Order: sequence, then structure tokens, then C-alpha cells
Amino acid sequence: MTDPRQREQPITITPDMLAPGAGGPGGRVDFERGMRHAPPFILFLIAANLGMFAWEIAAGALADRETIIEAGALVRERVLAGEWWRLMSAMFLHGGVDHILGNIVVLYIVGLACEHAFGGARTALVYFASGIAGGLLSMSMGPGPSVGASGAIFGVIAAVIVVLYRWQDRFYVRDKRIGFVLLIWAGWQILTGLASPFIDNFAHLGGLAGGALAALALRPRLLPAGTPA
Repeated sequence: MTDPRQREQPITITPDMLAPGAGGPGGRVDFERGMRHAPPFILFLIAANLGMFAWEIAAGALADRETIIEAGALVRERVLAGEWWRLMSAMFLHGGVDHILGNIVVLYIVGLACEHAFGGARTALVYFASGIAGGLLSMSMGPGPSVGASGAIFGVIAAVIVVLYRWQDRFYVRDKRIGFVLLIWAGWQILTGLASPFIDNFAHLGGLAGGALAALALRPRLLPAGTPA
């Protein structure tokens, strides 16, 4: 029998003893907790890109250089003539099946983290700001034509890297390699782009800069109200 005079000593609860998902070590927010596998805005972007690609095929927009230009590709001469809408339309056009499939796979993967961190509206801001920044740099460095969502996607990647680095003392990330892997992937894509005349590296670099700047100006929605910067 236990001597009733012997009282159990109180146990100190530490963050490591909490149930999974309740929080991270040091009271940091678990970045991956509650991440949705079907982020609405990212799925909308994927559907829009696939829909536009189907239209390209049906309209014969991939037949040659002139048809893709008429479809809305980014061309410096046309933009300077007043067709500013091409900065937006070119983001939803692609040059082939491999081009669009590669883009939507990467967009879905990095979009999960970006929309989870910022929400749909702010992710839209990151995406379109990055795409336009990429288009402007691309247009300033070459006559075009240029198409693809790569600049916007690189911006989403940059935004995720900025969030994970800038708020590293506020977020608990279970896999510490996420930001590093994204950075290495982006660097590799730029290096391979230097070897191919068909890859618009300036759009990638412009998108990276646009996404990073947008992320610096935005506050992640995952942070508790009143969290100091």
C-alpha cells in the first residue's frame, strides 16, 4: 500500500509533452498544422491555367509564333503600344504540355504552404505581383514573345522562403529542409535556364524579387494577433 502521507509531486508540462498539433517547442506556432490539401485559390489558378491551355489547343494558338502572340503572349512592342493586358494574359498561356504540367505541379506544392500562411487573398497578391514583376523584367531584357506562369510561381516560392526565414522564431517547422530545398530548386531552375534559349530566366528572377518583396510587406495569418514583427 502507498503511504497516504506520501504525496505525488507535481509534473511540469513542457511543449514537447503536448499532443501533436497543439503547438511547437518554445510556444512557436506549428506551421504545418491545419494545412489544407485543397487550397481554393491555388486550385482555381490550376483550373484557369488548364482551361486556357485547352483553349490554346482548340484555337490553334500553338501553331507558330504569330498565333501565340495573337493569343496574348508577352511582346515588348505590343505592350509599349498600349496592350498592357499582356502582362496578365501571358501568365495563363503555355507553350506545350510539358510546360504546363511542370508549372501546375510546382504551383500546387508551393501553393499549399503559401495559401496556408497568407490565405487566398494575400496569396493572390503575391502571385499576380510576382507575375507582373517577372513580365516587366522579361520585357525589359528581350522583345519576346514570352508565355507561362513561371514568374508568378517563382514569386510564390520566394514568398514561402521569406516567411519561413523571417518568422523562424515564431514558427515551428517539422521539416527544417523545406526552405532550403525550395531555394536549391529555384537556383537549379535558373542555372538550367541559362543553358536553354527557350527558358525566360528574366521572368524567373523578376518573379523571385516580386514575391520576396510582397512577402516582406505581408503578415502571415498564422501568427497570433499582437505578435511583434
